[in-house]
Amino acid sequence: MSVSAARAAAFEILMRMEATDSYASELLHSSRLTKLSAADHALLTELVMGVLRWRSVLDDEIGKRSNQPLTKLDREVLGSLRLGAYQLLFLDRIPARAAINESVELVKRARKKSAAGMVNAVLRKLAEAESSGLFKKGIAGFDWSLSHPRWLVERWEGSYGAEITSKICESGQSVPSTTIRNARNAVGGSQDDPQLAEEGLKLEPGRLLTTAAVITAGDIHRTAAFRDHRLVIQDEASQLVALLVGHGESILDCCAAPGGKTRILAQRNPNATIVAMDLHPHRAKLTRRLVSQSTNVHVIAADARSMPLARKFDRILVDAPCSGTGTLARNPEIKWRLRPEDILRLQKYQVEILTAVMKHAAVGGRIVYSTCSLEPEENDQVVIEAIAADSTFRVFDCRNELMRVSDSGELVWKDVDSLLSGPYLRTIPGVHPCDGFFAAVLEKVSV
Repeated sequence: MSVSAARAAAFEILMRMEATDSYASELLHSSRLTKLSAADHALLTELVMGVLRWRSVLDDEIGKRSNQPLTKLDREVLGSLRLGAYQLLFLDRIPARAAINESVELVKRARKKSAAGMVNAVLRKLAEAESSGLFKKGIAGFDWSLSHPRWLVERWEGSYGAEITSKICESGQSVPSTTIRNARNAVGGSQDDPQLAEEGLKLEPGRLLTTAAVITAGDIHRTAAFRDHRLVIQDEASQLVALLVGHGESILDCCAAPGGKTRILAQRNPNATIVAMDLHPHRAKLTRRLVSQSTNVHVIAADARSMPLARKFDRILVDAPCSGTGTLARNPEIKWRLRPEDILRLQKYQVEILTAVMKHAAVGGRIVYSTCSLEPEENDQVVIEAIAADSTFRVFDCRNELMRVSDSGELVWKDVDSLLSGPYLRTIPGVHPCDGFFAAVLEKVSV
């Protein structure tokens, strides 16, 4: 029996993610998939992201109908069950026989023929079960936290309260909008571009920033503007963080990859000397490609904790490696990989980076420290620890910088105070129309 191209690719991606630390967003746009039709790629994306978003719910329903503990199943068997279960429980237009039969065939192709009968039986039980409100996304009273690890939900409830946590969880289960920033720094140009319209791309204005646009139809990855880097995918909160850096003559972006924020810094500071650094050479290469049109950017591969630079900078961006819990709608695999101990490990790393970088700030200069994490340990607690270790810095109120961006006409979000948590920028998925970002501005006030 044949298996559709979309299901075969979805199974392959899910298996690769089980075996490696790969991200779905990267695998889904691999050059190996360019031959898929737009319809097949849309189904592939739905299957992969759906299984990742709803994994715990799928496992619960599979477990109720399996005579073996899920922990005892080979990953290929469990992967095929999840793929079939998602289609049966969440997708109305997929015939049950297709979901079941092709899942069984995937197990056979994976050389797990002995499990084919069990996969068939479990999925048939799911198909025969009466429809339940549990399987209808958006139904009143649905407990969105069921689709997240309990320890993570409890952390958020402690930090943000039950109401906001519910919004975070609901946002994490939704399909996020795709936002772009125009290389010409003018959204109007991209919205009126006839070539984009011919390629099926439709845009509407950004919800936070005038220099952003939200894609409402079409696939940006299939446009010439995306392939030649005229248009860049970048969440609005990520763009806003780069705007907080402001203007300077010498700028350091010390955790630069993939380069979206570096690109904004270069556009806004065409006469500045900009150094963009990343730990990994292959990621530094990605940054170099994205900022290739900016002649004032020098990209290097180096560790920010021991950077090979003696000079001082008047503006520094530290977009630190983090847990990424503010981006679960885009990267749902994070919630299943992350462990409580990872957050403290990351905190230690972030403190090391920030305290090292502080030595490279000129007097009167500023550092923007940011993450896409919702966890206090990675955010304000890092800043507090770094400031305690170096009394030549003070925390500069982000409200002043947000008002500067608002006064320039770039920030269109009216409730500026909702973007703040004390002196820090804090966006929250489900509360704001963007990913969850944190940013602090540190000012070097003395030698």
